[in-house]
Amino acid sequence: MIQWPDDIWQKLGGGLSYDPKAPLIFSSGLFLFLFAGFSLFYVMMRRQTMLRIVYVLLFSLYFYYLSSGIYFLILLLVATTDFFIGKALWTDRPQYQRKWLVVLSVVINLGLLGYFKYTNFFIGLVNDISGEHLLDFQNIFLPVGISFFIFQSMSYTIDLYRRRIEPLGNWLDYAFYLSFFPQLVAGPIVRARDFIPQIRQNPIIVTREMFGTGMFLILSGLFKKAIISDYISLNFVDRIFDNPALYSGFENLMGVYGYAMQIYCDFSGYSDMAIGIALLLGFRFPKNFDSPYKSATITEFWRRWHISLSSWLKDYLYISLGGNRRGRVRTYVNLMLTMLLGGLWHGASMRFMLWGGIHGVSLAIHKFFMHIFPGAFKPDGASMPRWRRVIGIIGTFHLVCFGWIFFRSRDMATAKGVLSQIFTDFSFKLIPDVVTGYAAVFGLMVLGYVLHFVSNRTEHAVAAKVVKMPLWGLAVVTTVLIWIVMQIKSSGIQPFIYFQF
Repeated sequence: MIQWPDDIWQKLGGGLSYDPKAPLIFSSGLFLFLFAGFSLFYVMMRRQTMLRIVYVLLFSLYFYYLSSGIYFLILLLVATTDFFIGKALWTDRPQYQRKWLVVLSVVINLGLLGYFKYTNFFIGLVNDISGEHLLDFQNIFLPVGISFFIFQSMSYTIDLYRRRIEPLGNWLDYAFYLSFFPQLVAGPIVRARDFIPQIRQNPIIVTREMFGTGMFLILSGLFKKAIISDYISLNFVDRIFDNPALYSGFENLMGVYGYAMQIYCDFSGYSDMAIGIALLLGFRFPKNFDSPYKSATITEFWRRWHISLSSWLKDYLYISLGGNRRGRVRTYVNLMLTMLLGGLWHGASMRFMLWGGIHGVSLAIHKFFMHIFPGAFKPDGASMPRWRRVIGIIGTFHLVCFGWIFFRSRDMATAKGVLSQIFTDFSFKLIPDVVTGYAAVFGLMVLGYVLHFVSNRTEHAVAAKVVKMPLWGLAVVTTVLIWIVMQIKSSGIQPFIYFQF
């Protein structure tokens, strides 16, 4: 007879309630347990449209509760206000009223985002400008992924204002769209016009190709996140950025290269898992990453990195500012403003704005040279001769890495310390000892970059083999991957980097 621990139900109950120290993430065992139970009943509802919508909505809200606690009410508030504003936008009313309605939506959304994310930032600015401690900093909890669902909701009302979509007639449909759990807390930012037509598909159809592709994306995402990203972060990158002065310039440079791979594997790993889970449920999300370090220009990089955010900034901020329709100087200014605000979106700190400024200046310079030398400077670098493309990839990668230094550092002093060590204390003689001492870390970094730079043909061929693999084969691969994760993990499950945004 099986003897269960006396506190088994207490432990299980504790795992099913919100724990601020351990928010629910895809790579955790608890999520696998919950998703397995969720999927069992979901399959039974493939032809019951309304029941399925309510079921998924409730699970999504519970998922967000396990990530942010009582702040799931903020999600419901945004869903309610923008649903009714959207209905009002579609009624026959004067244009000035429609404009004020969309302004109201933007004010509500940015007001919520501003309070939770930027209150202390502005308190610090006021105190710095005044030179006195006029305001006290507030202890404000930042709901996980608030920036993502706020931007997603804003795109709905703005598209309604531009008459690019029609409003939903049912609040449950809109709440489903906004809260759908695979992309809820870290994207991709899904547009209403792409997702809403899928909500009421009946029956839900998951083809063999969708299932196989979904499993490939989930497994590759888990590999990137739990094996490459977490390991090099805990065992090398975090140590460097915690105190760069303790390490040589070579170690600091490798720490920067390591962070470039860490953040890519972390964020693209989440996106892969989100897209894969959605496919298993019968929904298709757009691609969010396209091997960004293969980019030969900074413009190409932003067409490959966090595609859903970069396209959102382009469509709803850059174009709203005037885009490239008001002359070259205004185009450069609009690029700078867009990237500065994009940096501020990532975090309420001057270092994030500096990161955005670096990319804004780089985009403006590239745009300038594209105008002066249209034959030599292409937006994506695809038509470059091979030798120029290789040089472009190396240059763009190091420009991006330079920006990552400010993005990762906890403050400007840390960023200055990293740069100082790289340029003043490189210590070539220490390189063999460093490589030997961190052999596993460097091995995973090299593996990450090799996999990143494999050809699209090779990647598609591997994906095709996984898609055609029988269920028992997928089960074996999944089991082996989970076993590897359990063997190399040196700490608890690490939250995804973009949860803080």
